[in-house]
Amino acid sequence: MSEEENYYLELCERPVHFEKANPVNCVFFDEANKQVFAVRSGGATGVVVKGPEDRNPISFRMEDKGEVKCIKFSLGNKILAVQRTSKTVVLPEKRSLKLLKSQNINVNWYMYCPESSVILLSTTVLGNVLQPFYFRAGTMSKLSKFEIELPAAPKSTKLSLSERDIAMATIYGQLHVLFLRHHSRTSNSTGAEVVLYHLPREGVCKKTHILKLNRTGKFALNVVDNLVVVHHQDTETSVIFDIKLRGEFDGTITLHHPVLPARSIQPYQIPMAGPASVTSQSPVPCKLYSSSWIVFQPDIIISASQGYLWTLQVKLQPVVNLLLDKGRLMDFLLQRKDCKMVILSVCSQMLSESDRGTLPVIATVFDKLNHEYKKYLEAEQSYTMVVETGQSRSNPPLKRPVRSQAVIDQSDMYTHVLSVFTEKKEMPHKFVIAVLMEYIRSLNQFQIPVQHYLHELVIKTLVQHNLFYTLHQFLQYHVLSDSKPLACLLLSLESIYPPAHQLSLDMLKRLSTANDEIVEVLLSKHQVLAALRFIRGIGGHDNISARKFLDAAKQTEDNMLFYTIFRFFEQRNQRLRGSPNFTPGEHCDEHVAFFKQVFGDQALMKPTTF
Repeated sequence: MSEEENYYLELCERPVHFEKANPVNCVFFDEANKQVFAVRSGGATGVVVKGPEDRNPISFRMEDKGEVKCIKFSLGNKILAVQRTSKTVVLPEKRSLKLLKSQNINVNWYMYCPESSVILLSTTVLGNVLQPFYFRAGTMSKLSKFEIELPAAPKSTKLSLSERDIAMATIYGQLHVLFLRHHSRTSNSTGAEVVLYHLPREGVCKKTHILKLNRTGKFALNVVDNLVVVHHQDTETSVIFDIKLRGEFDGTITLHHPVLPARSIQPYQIPMAGPASVTSQSPVPCKLYSSSWIVFQPDIIISASQGYLWTLQVKLQPVVNLLLDKGRLMDFLLQRKDCKMVILSVCSQMLSESDRGTLPVIATVFDKLNHEYKKYLEAEQSYTMVVETGQSRSNPPLKRPVRSQAVIDQSDMYTHVLSVFTEKKEMPHKFVIAVLMEYIRSLNQFQIPVQHYLHELVIKTLVQHNLFYTLHQFLQYHVLSDSKPLACLLLSLESIYPPAHQLSLDMLKRLSTANDEIVEVLLSKHQVLAALRFIRGIGGHDNISARKFLDAAKQTEDNMLFYTIFRFFEQRNQRLRGSPNFTPGEHCDEHVAFFKQVFGDQALMKPTTF
């Protein structure tokens, strides 16, 4: 396993670069706009504002009226606010402010979550009673307050809950408060833990999950792609937790352990800035887990001393090598944002000679994929029904279901996995057929209509290995569902397996297909003889268009086939009209000319008289 394959966390490739913090330059971060402010000499020699999304940084100057404690823009960078003392906020442009609502609370510290517009206030002497407020369209509403359970009854009456140990983040669409508890409440368990409280808009805040860290020391939290990432400074490693994976549930709370072994963030090289002549120097390795790192929610890491802002990212490919339980691996991958190609590669891998999975494991993986696929199909179906019945103007309006990367449909599986897999010569054919049938079984179990190309793949594989008996059984017991493309495929197999002709006709009859449609399909597949045999079998050969069949025969560029078809119609003409010649209304002149050119005039059938 290469080094690269070991790291499942990385810093983004294109960080925001700003002037390092130094005695002249102060650096601030605004969590709502995700902007870094570099303020030189109190703003007199310039303020530069940069964010991950901003292509062009904002630069301006302001008068130096003393040390800046905090500086922020309103959303959309319209209004600038500067705080220089503990009690005043200055708006450099003259604006009038209106008090909308006020609350009287003794506050130790506060925390704001821009994604959910919720502010959390630490109240009481110990600081562990948290009061949330929710802002929406210019109004402020009070949510129910809750108490954070401290590790043990505090000995003193001083502040015991620090804002360093609290974070707020949206995980799987729900707002959570994360509390880093340095010692477990139960004395027998060593090590810190992260306690998750679910904070709903209505109702009470409940403790829902505990993430066991099994170590002590300095920690920092991020949330990336709905995973809780816990960085540990002493060992310079990180672990990830997924609260959707099964944990140990005690009736109210679920205990979780890290999904994967602890690993460092992938080593990162700082590119050398400056003109090309200078940058030929090799890039400098970045000190990871540095004590100057500051972590912000959900996924931001800032190094003020080096002048970088990164977003943290999860790499999925290395997870495949570290999480060996395929079922759990699938549960994990299906919840990730960019999972599609990794999931398809896992499917290919478990069907490879070197890493072959057992059928029960393969079945589990197929079922997990089809469970997601079915959920999407059902959502799509109910959306269509609502739109068709005109209820789409409901309140709130129904949104079209978004197709996430976790929806792996039959064409994805066919193109990327199954069609490639059936081509592998070294695979035992019994295993190949078992896998294909397992996928079809799984689709049937979730009542997903099986696409004909999967049935075709099964039939082609059976025919390739001369397993006609199995094919016959599959059709007889309706293991392969009836479809027109399937029936045509069977008709085309008649030359190597004669019973296929009857099996195909039976299938078409069950589908109550119009006979002329069957003929059209066969002709389009160049199965001219099969089409003729079919039409004779149902007694319709006296009424068919000679030209249509001769056109199709000529397109095959098989002269002997053309001869056979031409002769058939000559005999039909003789039988019906007493002469083998075609009538002008049949428009077959070009075919007669072609026949003469290839086989000579003498090959034309002579009229027989009785």
